[in-house]
Amino acid sequence: MNLRDLEYLVALAEERHFRKAAEKCFVSQPTLSGQLRKLEDELGVLLMERTSRKVLFTPAGDAITAQARRVLAATKELRDIARTFTEPMSGELHIGLIPTVGPYLLPHIIPALKQHFPELHIFLYEAQTQVLLKQLADGELDCLILAQLDNMDNFGALPLYEEAMLLAVPAGHEWAGREQIRLDELKGEKLLMLEDGHCLRDQAMGFCFAAGIGEDSHFKATSLETLRNMVAAGSGLTLLPQLAVGEHNGDTGVHYVKVTDPRPSRTIALLHRAHSVRRPCFNEMARVISTLLTARLS
Repeated sequence: MNLRDLEYLVALAEERHFRKAAEKCFVSQPTLSGQLRKLEDELGVLLMERTSRKVLFTPAGDAITAQARRVLAATKELRDIARTFTEPMSGELHIGLIPTVGPYLLPHIIPALKQHFPELHIFLYEAQTQVLLKQLADGELDCLILAQLDNMDNFGALPLYEEAMLLAVPAGHEWAGREQIRLDELKGEKLLMLEDGHCLRDQAMGFCFAAGIGEDSHFKATSLETLRNMVAAGSGLTLLPQLAVGEHNGDTGVHYVKVTDPRPSRTIALLHRAHSVRRPCFNEMARVISTLLTARLS
């Protein structure tokens, strides 16, 4: 048994397809299949049922795959420990980001991170919060950049910046010429929202419900850009995070109005496993990102 065999097993558990698992591991399908058969022979148990259409893992296969994930995560931790003592700002770093942060934050921070940490090889992954949290806990990702929520106490968190939410209205709307609006003035309105699974939806809904603002249930968007285009088409109002607004208020048929009393906002943080040995690396990254974004959003 070797670590590569465990990587094959985990890849197959994730893909449930031999060809896709082989492509993920950069080997041929016969190689992956043959090594897994050898692993079964060595362990003396059947790990999976092979059919022409799909791969079904046996109870033994599920249990051994779970342990394989832990072994691979521990192995990665050993490498990280060694790197921490030699070159903490070098090597691979796998970062997860949520869709309502990634597209708007990355253009600002990637050039700076490359400049400050040229020996750091960054890999980026985008997914919704709950998926990313599991990947972080399983050791598949080193850290996350996302909106901080109350259920993240099991992880270490480094606050990066505070981001306000602005009211997006169509260019012809009666509020389009205003610079700010009190949240209670929106009472009785129904706002367009993201679909379930996005943490920004939950945060925005929290502010809205407290102020007596409802949700437009006729449509739920899959992205902030869809929300923006719906507003531009005159189909409703919504709340968008400040970084997603950009600097061209009104140019795309959407006007953005500051909301006050209270100001809806979210805290974007860098999340990591509580006892990660790469904490020095995260501290330096957080310092650079926080400096950049605090200046930009002030």
